[in-house]
Amino acid sequence: MKQSKLFTKTRKEAPKDEVSKNAQLLIRGGFVNKEIAGVYSFLPLGLKVLEKINNVIRKEMNAIGGQELFMTVLQDQEVWKQTNRWSDEVVDNWFKTNLKNGTELGMGFTHEEPITKMMKNHISSFKDLPISVYQIQTKFRNEARAKSGIMRGREFFMKDLYSFSKNIDEHNEFYEKSKIAYKNIFNTVGIGDMTYMTFASGGTFSKYSHEFQTLSSAGEDTIYVCDKCSVAINDEIIEEQKSCPECGNTELRKEKAIEAGNIFSLGTKFSEAFDLTYKNEKGEETLVIMGSYGIGPGRLMGIIVETLSDEKGIVWPEIIAPFKVHLLNLGQDEKAEEFYEQLNKKGVEVLFDDREVSAGEKFADSDLLGIPYRVIISEKSLAEGGVEVKKRNETDSEIISIDDFLNKLK
Repeated sequence: MKQSKLFTKTRKEAPKDEVSKNAQLLIRGGFVNKEIAGVYSFLPLGLKVLEKINNVIRKEMNAIGGQELFMTVLQDQEVWKQTNRWSDEVVDNWFKTNLKNGTELGMGFTHEEPITKMMKNHISSFKDLPISVYQIQTKFRNEARAKSGIMRGREFFMKDLYSFSKNIDEHNEFYEKSKIAYKNIFNTVGIGDMTYMTFASGGTFSKYSHEFQTLSSAGEDTIYVCDKCSVAINDEIIEEQKSCPECGNTELRKEKAIEAGNIFSLGTKFSEAFDLTYKNEKGEETLVIMGSYGIGPGRLMGIIVETLSDEKGIVWPEIIAPFKVHLLNLGQDEKAEEFYEQLNKKGVEVLFDDREVSAGEKFADSDLLGIPYRVIISEKSLAEGGVEVKKRNETDSEIISIDDFLNKLK
């Protein structure tokens, strides 16, 4: 894509009311547009990143047997009354609306209730289980605090997966697979070495649930890290769990962190409320065991910006970057156009800065946008044998012949 045709423009300054680093950089780079607090539109560059994050998540959910669906945002209040979660006194972050006939509906903030009700149409026998389904869908939560950019939104994307198992052993087997899938996601997008599986309260469902917390000074949570096991404990349970649940280590490191995902064992709370049962091998009606597994793609995008950016701008991991190559033309129009076409024919995602602006502005914008490879084609680079290539996360550049660079991108 030619940068001169990109309708979005970079900005030297972020809105003064935007305090989070992720939103400041994403707005300055033209990745998102702030509509109101906690509500952001994804512009072409931001949407490309978001879709790539979604695909990383999809790959791991599919690998553990998840089947993708897409459920409705509008919710029937009667469904939620069955678990006592319709009342604002119980769940205080509902967004609700009314039909023309006065019927009040909710705008979904999670989907345990409707997916359980739906599964009554599809589960009747032990032969139907296990099942796991997921969606990547818009959620609405009436957050009291919306000052963390795209990491805490009132309208946002959520990947929520729900598992349905015959018994605890079958559930636990899937639950362990989900832990690995989540670790794979965080490793793939470049934050695995700073993200810890964190023991948190399981509420009424189980002794523990598990969060995945990424270390960051911008974090709203406090965790205690066990360096022996590379796991952590959430501050909410540290009084009752003062040592590592896995190895017993009591020398735990206190850190600030951002919750990047969570997984819960739900037991039979929802299946009991909706009478979701199956006939076992003996013909007995048995309640289905459930689990819930959440991760916010937009939130993950914000975490990546918070943790991997530097003083010059964003540093995208290659697998989710909007483009692989940022081609900067410095006065070599014909050669730059020719090279741009070569990259396109090779199937390389390239943003071609063909704008008539100063070299300094091009360099600054390239650092801000954070595309993995900056490639400069200039009189100097051509005289030295090719193009000047610099990786966004490295300091030094090198001159490489055009053919060698094309081969390097295989």
